[in-house]
Amino acid sequence: MLVSLSIRDFVLIEKLDLGFARAADGGPGGGLGALTGETGAGKSILIDALGLALGARAESGAVRRGATQASIAASFDLAKAHPAHAILAEQGLGDEDVLTLRRMVAADGRGRAFVNDQPASVALLRRLGDSLVEIQGQMEQHGLLDVATHRASLDAFAGLEKQADAVRAAWRDWRAAEQAHADAEAAAQAARRDEDFLRHAVKELEALAPNPDDEETLASERQLLRAGSALGEAVTQALAELEQGRGTIAALSTAHRLIERSVDKAAGRLDAPLAALDRALSEATEAQAQLEAARDALEFDPARLEKIEERLFGLRAVARKHNVAVPELAALVERMTAQLAALDSGEAGLKRLAATAKAARAAYVAAAEAQSAARRKGAARLDKAVAGELGPLKLEKAKFVTELVPLPEAEWSEAGTDRVQFTVATNPGTPPAPIARIASGGELSRFLLALKVCLAKVGDAVTIVFDEVDSGIGGATAAAVGERLKRLARDVQVLVVTHSPQVAAVADRHWLIRKTTTRNAASTDVLALDAKSRREEIARMLSGAEVTAEARAAADRLLAAAS
Repeated sequence: MLVSLSIRDFVLIEKLDLGFARAADGGPGGGLGALTGETGAGKSILIDALGLALGARAESGAVRRGATQASIAASFDLAKAHPAHAILAEQGLGDEDVLTLRRMVAADGRGRAFVNDQPASVALLRRLGDSLVEIQGQMEQHGLLDVATHRASLDAFAGLEKQADAVRAAWRDWRAAEQAHADAEAAAQAARRDEDFLRHAVKELEALAPNPDDEETLASERQLLRAGSALGEAVTQALAELEQGRGTIAALSTAHRLIERSVDKAAGRLDAPLAALDRALSEATEAQAQLEAARDALEFDPARLEKIEERLFGLRAVARKHNVAVPELAALVERMTAQLAALDSGEAGLKRLAATAKAARAAYVAAAEAQSAARRKGAARLDKAVAGELGPLKLEKAKFVTELVPLPEAEWSEAGTDRVQFTVATNPGTPPAPIARIASGGELSRFLLALKVCLAKVGDAVTIVFDEVDSGIGGATAAAVGERLKRLARDVQVLVVTHSPQVAAVADRHWLIRKTTTRNAASTDVLALDAKSRREEIARMLSGAEVTAEARAAADRLLAAAS
């Protein structure tokens, strides 16, 4: 719900800080707040300021005369499950207990937007604002006037969550089956076009039998073979050095044998030399054996080198031909073989996929038809509920109809196969038309009030603002408007700009919008009214400029009836 609205240098408002605390008896909603004042006092300025914070377009003249910029900040206390949290997470913005939307507009028209004091776009402000507040005004309405919201509103009213889940799942299964069939068909067509090439390429690649590590292995062996002659010569010379004269191993053996014979007589002084000779003899013997093995392995083999180079160059040539790296050739063979297999098995596989897609479509249609039937029942209940609200609102001749129209298949979606639209016939005998085409602003606002009362628990907006919903009515009709606003405020926070004392009397909180005019300037401020000043304001609304004792008595009766 909206917890505060701060305005600086906006039109006629220099400085204003409003708090919208939850009413004690407001139930799960935020209570009903009334904003009243004389005509021209600036009540619409507050609505415009709130709209600006919610991402509305900044009009020229928004900045107070003499100021450099206007600033509006609206703060909201959100439930944990509110979709605004997901929007904030998606944008990487901090998610705090209180969400603050701030808009700043300079006198030259340039502006900035902030979400929780972090720079943001106006589009993001508008997106968050649409999830937080509905503003129903005389000139511009949102929410239920947008046909795109009607289907979801009906589904929520009728409790069709299970049907919606079934249709959504069936839609996704159908789309996946159709895509699988389309992909297979495209692959088969491509394979048919390229069949001769594929068969030749597969034959060529299978003859090479490429492995992912062929290039690395062959290149390494090729390098070793090309260096084989020089390496073999170096190893042979090393062996010759070891064997020169008597030979290193023979000399070490003789020395080891002579010391070993005398070690017992040396009182330990020959133990270390004997151990060193032992190690040297062992290492020298091992080195000679390893060198002899290396000499045999490094023997230069021109035929082997030619064979390796032929395979390596062949692999690289085929890789260039197919525009892939050599390690990718093995996977390429698999893909081409699969394409040929699909071509060979062809029609049978495509027929199976087509049958699967057909069955998935039938399942979707069945789920959508069940949803449509449930929607028609829900629409009848909604129409009846709205009809029950219209008479007391002086709309007894009007008729509300929830219209369901089957969509062409091209427009089917995971939301079903129906177009849902709220329509109204304002006079007997006239055909229903979209609700947004109602001519009278006050009549439209009352229609939206009736509909919103029936859809009180539908939608994400936690705050609803009605701008002069009581325009052109009075007496019992105004009292009926107030009663419905009060009822709606049990579930959501409701703010109403009103000229009706009957509506103001039932509010949980009451603010007076007051305009002060001097010789050089005009300004607007807002006062939170206590019980005494509220009685005086309602008396003024009843009697006009001069508040009489009779008006005060009438105000007392209205307040007593509302308590």
